Amino acid sequence: MRIGIQGIGISGGFGLGIDSLRTALESGTVVSQQGQLEHRGEIDNFPAYLASIEGLDEFVPKRAQRRIDHCSRMTLLTAFLALKDAGMLEAERSRMGVVIASGYGPLKTTFDFLDSYLDFGYACSSPTHFSNSVHNAAAAHVSMQLKARAPSLTVTQFEMSVPSALLTAQQWLAEGRVDQVLFGAVDEHCDVLRYCRKQFFGAGEQGPLQPFAFAKQTAVVGEGAVFFVLTRDEKASYAQIDSLTLGNHAACPLKLGQDDLLIIGADGHKECGNWYAQVASGHETAAYAPFYGSFPSAAGFDLAVAALSLRDQRLYASPEPRGALALSPAAPRILDGSQLACLKFGPAGDYGLIRLSG
Repeated sequence: MRIGIQGIGISGGFGLGIDSLRTALESGTVVSQQGQLEHRGEIDNFPAYLASIEGLDEFVPKRAQRRIDHCSRMTLLTAFLALKDAGMLEAERSRMGVVIASGYGPLKTTFDFLDSYLDFGYACSSPTHFSNSVHNAAAAHVSMQLKARAPSLTVTQFEMSVPSALLTAQQWLAEGRVDQVLFGAVDEHCDVLRYCRKQFFGAGEQGPLQPFAFAKQTAVVGEGAVFFVLTRDEKASYAQIDSLTLGNHAACPLKLGQDDLLIIGADGHKECGNWYAQVASGHETAAYAPFYGSFPSAAGFDLAVAALSLRDQRLYASPEPRGALALSPAAPRILDGSQLACLKFGPAGDYGLIRLSG
């Protein structure tokens, strides 16, 4: 069943809102922010793509935000922006479902809760941190603040979180269980994640992020949230999601169409990049991770770029088109009603392929 994308709300290292994403795509570059971590008296400076949560006061009173953590604030803000973009802020939402994809969940709050447990013991650990540390907390905040009374669900499957969660949203719409789905993807950055990534990747975390340099580790950490208003309507404000395929290339090889124009989720991770080099060889490809960084649910940002490109009928230039010895970087051009496909690989060969049309 085809799904219509009626609205998009987004926040990432490029800024806030779909217009900020378009501006970044038109400019061709986004400068990463500077993160800083102090560990054992040493200062670790590193590049990072960090998201903005400015503007939530427009939708949620400050008093109601007191016990809401950073991850849920990003989620709430972009959910409201998606509804605003779709012209549905005042719409009745009793049959609107909420599905969220997240690779890590609320990382910072989880580790804050663990710290309180280690410092003060079971009896005095933080109940606020505990309630916000569960992966479904962000979806609960969205459902409560928006009065969306249909089912809500959070799906966590690391790199495959977005296509797996989108499959659930598609099924809910096909069954008639809901009339709309507020579908989101969110991941946040925290100090513990930076420490772990530095231990694993070392100098490979210093950038610049080169999505087509498959032979080396160039990932730069990012965070952000994106939401889509999905419906069964044939007429969509942005694009139609035509099909969704999940699998494992090692067990059942992925076969692409000869003329497939791909937006690949290559984000500088060497283990994942090898699969793109194998599967997408000979196909025109684009990659936009240098606009928002590397995090598990970034496939949702690729989906937003594809939907925006189809609405604007314009394929935007990849920010780093060189180094793709195995691939053919697509040239920026008018799409003329073309289809696009978003392809995301995990390190073990798991893949999600989302096909869209204007």
